[in-house]
Amino acid sequence: MEDKIIATTPFLQLIDRNHWFFVRRPNSRGVVAILAVTANQELLIVDQYRAPLDARVLELPAGLAGDVAGHEDEPLELAAQRELLEETGYTCREMQLLVYGPSSAGMTDETVWLYLARDVVKVVAGGGDASEEICVHHVPVASAPDWISQRQVEGYFVDYKIFAGLFFIGQQSVSRSPSDL
Repeated sequence: MEDKIIATTPFLQLIDRNHWFFVRRPNSRGVVAILAVTANQELLIVDQYRAPLDARVLELPAGLAGDVAGHEDEPLELAAQRELLEETGYTCREMQLLVYGPSSAGMTDETVWLYLARDVVKVVAGGGDASEEICVHHVPVASAPDWISQRQVEGYFVDYKIFAGLFFIGQQSVSRSPSDL
């Protein structure tokens, strides 16, 4: 099958593949999302305005891999470490891959890689890059479902990756190694 590019922007392409239309990010290897847990068992949740929803959205720290010129082959784990630091101001010694899969298989070819960062340590302010206004919430893992429900009542959208992260915490799958996946 040959892809036909219908429209291009600096960040997205609209593709026609045999009359199936979808979106591709031409300057990215995928998305990394980080399930960041402090030594005090707090989950780091970021909060930012998202124009497509015209609303505040609660998310795990996340971002694109390979989207920086000259670093197109950036390893996914390094992208996860970079995004964690940029958005939250926290760092960790290692990232553990938990799972990966499509973000919205009918709309985009984009893949999300979910990493675990345990015992994260605050080293800088965080808050995102110059184009972002990110607020970081420290939510006790034990009360995260109730905290999230309350935010939904207040009108926040909640990205599904938070629920995936809570599933892994609840299943105690976070102690598995990437070779177990």
